[in-house]
Amino acid sequence: MKETRIYKQTEECSIRADIYYQGAKSPVIIYIHSGALIFGTREWLPVEQIEYLTNRGYSLVNIDYRLAPETDFECIIEDIRDAIHWVRTEATEWYDYDVNKIAVMGGSAGGYLSLLTGTMDYRPNAIVSFYGYGDILGSWYTHPSDYYCKKPLIDRVSAVNRIGNVEITDGKWDRFDYYVYCRQQGRWIQEVTKMDPTLDIEKLKPYNPIDNVTKEYPPTIFIHGNQDTDVPYEQSIIMHEKLKDMGVHTKLITIDGADHVFDHNFTDQQVQRAFTELIEFLKIHL
Repeated sequence: MKETRIYKQTEECSIRADIYYQGAKSPVIIYIHSGALIFGTREWLPVEQIEYLTNRGYSLVNIDYRLAPETDFECIIEDIRDAIHWVRTEATEWYDYDVNKIAVMGGSAGGYLSLLTGTMDYRPNAIVSFYGYGDILGSWYTHPSDYYCKKPLIDRVSAVNRIGNVEITDGKWDRFDYYVYCRQQGRWIQEVTKMDPTLDIEKLKPYNPIDNVTKEYPPTIFIHGNQDTDVPYEQSIIMHEKLKDMGVHTKLITIDGADHVFDHNFTDQQVQRAFTELIEFLKIHL
């Protein structure tokens, strides 16, 4: 049973979440969708994954957030903070789930945002990162992508024509061209954050998870395909190793031969095993 609520209201946007409530004292998973902070919507979460998690007793809160470049980068991060705060406070007016048992989960950019929650004032009890990234300042994002450079070149005029000047939370697929342009030019940082990865590195570091790992960082499970053409598999490796070095409980599951968004092939045996291990991880930490 899904209920949709507005968790945040701005001058231009009503930002919504879908809540799948599973009863009193149920643990909570906050899900953050993918899309490089440029495109995507909460509706991308596959029904199979929703049913898998809720059938195992987890209340699921599947959120939207404002998208770049129409919304400032810091405001996007603020939306994630506000979503967690809403789940822990205002939402308890309707749902008496267990606010002391919260995990944050996401894929790709949603994985990045999930990892960033581990550095915030309020940290979740556990983090699940599907092919996420902990280092936005790495060369993989600040230099042209070999993979995307093999695709038809997107010029800046065509790219900018895909975006607008009004804040949105539902990023249509045609905005993918703007993302491709960013990757072909190695300009994701400049376009999304309006900062320069060299000149503004000190301003960007607070938003770079790997630079902010402490011993208090939440237990984290990484699930990543070792043939990922979008977010390098190494992104999960380096975060996993950093957490281990800090004494944080962490687990890395490698999906052999898998590319980006492998989890949407939900019946794949490797994916099924990964979700089984994910649930075991959450049972320990929630």
